[in-house]
This record gives sequence, C-alpha cells and structure tokens, in this order.
Amino acid sequence: MMSGFPDWHGTTILAVRRDGRTVIAGDGQVSMGPTVVKGAARKVRRLAGGKVIAGFAGATADAFTLIERLEAKLEQYPDQLARACVDLAKDWRTDRYLRRLEAMLLVADRSSIFSVTGVGDVLEPEHGVAAVGSGGNFALAAARALVDHTALDAEAVARRAMAIAADICVYTNGNLTVEILGD
Repeated sequence: MMSGFPDWHGTTILAVRRDGRTVIAGDGQVSMGPTVVKGAARKVRRLAGGKVIAGFAGATADAFTLIERLEAKLEQYPDQLARACVDLAKDWRTDRYLRRLEAMLLVADRSSIFSVTGVGDVLEPEHGVAAVGSGGNFALAAARALVDHTALDAEAVARRAMAIAADICVYTNGNLTVEILGD
C-alpha cells in the first residue's frame, strides 16, 4: 500500500464455476486497522446487462474506476470477456493514472472466470475456483476442497467456503453478496 494511506483491510471475493453455473460471492466487511468500518459493503456487481459479474478487493474508489473501465471495454467487445479483461489489464498497466489504482477484480461470465490485476495479469483458474482479498486464500482452499470432495452445487460451495473464510480471517464477515449466472 502507498505510504500515507490508511491500513485498509477487508474483502474476500470468491468465484466458483460448477455444472454450468458461475457464482461470485463477496463478504461485506471493510476494516481500517483493527476497526470494522462497515459490515455490509456490496463488492459484487452485475455488468453488461447482467451477463457478467465482477467482484472487487482493494480501495473502493479504485475498484469502481476499474469496473467503469471494464464496462466500457465490455461495450466495445460485447460477449468477449477475455478480450475486454486483457484490454483493461493492458490499459491498467500502461496508463499513468490507472497504474496507481490499488484493487483487484474477479470477473466472470457463464463460461469463464478471470482474475485481473494492475500488473497486467489476466488469469483463468484451472479448477473453476478463484479468490482475491484478505481472506481469499482461505476461501480458495475451502472451495477447492469442497469442489473436489463434495457434490455441492456452485452456490453452496461458495457460501460454505465464504463461511469458512469468515471463521478464520478477521477481515472477512458472513454478510454475503452472491450473484449467480447459469441454469
């Protein structure tokens, strides 16, 4: 984090694809240092007329700027999520203003999930599960185990994995926003 900025933590965003459904879940907690500032933030949004879901971690204003840019890319490249994400990551890495933004995005449509970062990464997970944020590694590990060893559907995996992350990570709560694409 840049010096002079408060020590903001909070956010666990998890994406799960399973059996034709894609789910992105995000917790509602925003913390500053040891203090919970807000418990019901909405960090998951529908884009492109409801065909795309995006969840964000990091500085809120920065994330909103990136989501606006992503929406513009989706208008420019309709039904081409990968191309829109790559174009956003390219701009994010090369534009002097955007380079300073401190956020990460998880973006999904019915068939793909991408993690998009400011260092130019556009990553598609191998196992249909991706996570970002303070509790992201906890949610990712739980979701991977649930996908590999249970018959739970994508939403149930996401909800259970987020509950596990909330039990472990002090910067994650159980107040979820869940968006679903698919059957």
